[in-house]
Amino acid sequence: MRVARWLSCFVLSGILGQSGGAWAQDDVPMPTLPGEELPQGGSVTTRAAHEAAMMPGFAALVERLLPAVVNISVSSVIHPDEQQPDGPDGSTPSGPQSSPFPPGSPLEKFFHDYLHRRHADGHPARQVQALGSGFIIDPSGVVVTNNHVIDNAQQVSVTLSDGTEYPARIVGRDSKEDLAVLQVKADRPLPSVPLGHSDDARIGDWVLAIGNPFGLSGTVTAGIISSRKRNVDHGLYDDFIQTDAAINHGNSGGPLFNLKGEVIGINTLIYGGSGGDSIGIGFAIPSDDARGIINQLRQTGHVRRGWLGVRYQDVTRNMAEDLDFWKADVPGKERGTGAIVAEVSKDGPARKAGLQVGDILTALNGQPVTGQTLPRLVAGYQPGETVHFTFWRRGSYQTLDLTLGRNPDEKDPLPSDTHPPEHPVKTLKELGVKLGVVDEAARTQYGLTDSQRGVLVMRVYEGSPAASRGLTEGNLVLQVGQQEVNTPEALQAALDRARELKRTDILLLVQDGEGLRWVAVPLGGQQPQP
Repeated sequence: MRVARWLSCFVLSGILGQSGGAWAQDDVPMPTLPGEELPQGGSVTTRAAHEAAMMPGFAALVERLLPAVVNISVSSVIHPDEQQPDGPDGSTPSGPQSSPFPPGSPLEKFFHDYLHRRHADGHPARQVQALGSGFIIDPSGVVVTNNHVIDNAQQVSVTLSDGTEYPARIVGRDSKEDLAVLQVKADRPLPSVPLGHSDDARIGDWVLAIGNPFGLSGTVTAGIISSRKRNVDHGLYDDFIQTDAAINHGNSGGPLFNLKGEVIGINTLIYGGSGGDSIGIGFAIPSDDARGIINQLRQTGHVRRGWLGVRYQDVTRNMAEDLDFWKADVPGKERGTGAIVAEVSKDGPARKAGLQVGDILTALNGQPVTGQTLPRLVAGYQPGETVHFTFWRRGSYQTLDLTLGRNPDEKDPLPSDTHPPEHPVKTLKELGVKLGVVDEAARTQYGLTDSQRGVLVMRVYEGSPAASRGLTEGNLVLQVGQQEVNTPEALQAALDRARELKRTDILLLVQDGEGLRWVAVPLGGQQPQP
């Protein structure tokens, strides 16, 4: 209210000043706000200075934070017939068809360069550049960003605020929480920022967003926390901070700071207009949710989440009334809240522990749960950990200890240099190639970048189907059809599926020194002996 009131007084005083009104005189006192006293000798000028002094200033804080916020440049592969995933605001990553900015303006150029990357039907697969944001959390060069920023990336580079650019290696990524950790090798300690405690943040607190919207590096926007614990049906683990700080394309992966200079959120989603532009509704992953994910990614390169083995629903007020379900500490006065079990998986951890259909889970390790918060809380623990549940059954509260399992539907993680697969080398006789993973030794030998992924062709046997199609040592196989491959085992599995479908050839996306090309390698025929 104080800001709006000061602005309205300023405009009104200017109008009256132009028409000779008395309010333009410096010696005319201004009325005070309720419960507020005007400084001694208060006038229009003094009052304006008083109001300005009470407004928050961010310059010193921004000067300290900017060096730790980075721009992320990604080289990815786009296919003509591939349906692109939704961008952070629900639009396609390549943006709208027309620019909202005046033709020839600098912003129109940024818009064109950043968003207009659509490809014509029938064109071959090609590499394109995209931009995002991130921040350094460790002076050794550990960078945090969104997974969707580096999704499908073949090369990733990080640019500091001073213009220094480094190639980046993907340490680990988690699509469910939309987080990724990168590593750059610098010849000096890099500026970093700490992760704060988002649970301490309150609605109405000031926050700063710093990032790379539309390619405009080092952009700072300010706002407040508009709400917390937002579920926008983006995923199973929704628990977003909502902010009105302006967030646009390119801000993804950037930090949301509190006034202590701590990262309390990772900017991830926006609700935008027709062009995906900011309308003051942005969402950030809370730092207290991200901290454990980031630690797992740094340690193991992937995330393991605990699995309960139940299907459940949020307990509505009508359900609570029908079941005569009350809170334990106020029986008969306040209806209970929790997650009611609708199905118990066979041989799952919940069944082994004795949970039944109709039980209402009310607390996990002393923390209250609902149908909305239960998946996120369970996911915060790893398979094999034992947790303590409080639950309601047929009129009484009970407790049990439960050892969480691993979700049988969870995919195996992608390999990384730090965490190679169990079998890094494999010979596929049917294709006539010897394959390996892209590790540190391969990068050195074949001059590959730190972020390149795929399956390395280590040898092509003479007279083989692969040799007949021009595959050579040092090529990378990135995809089989529309499926990415990163290990020899994954390529073998794709080959087995093609054989089951009685295909006559297998389509590979191959990268060599000239770029990308599709290669159809015939199946069957002569199988050379390695």
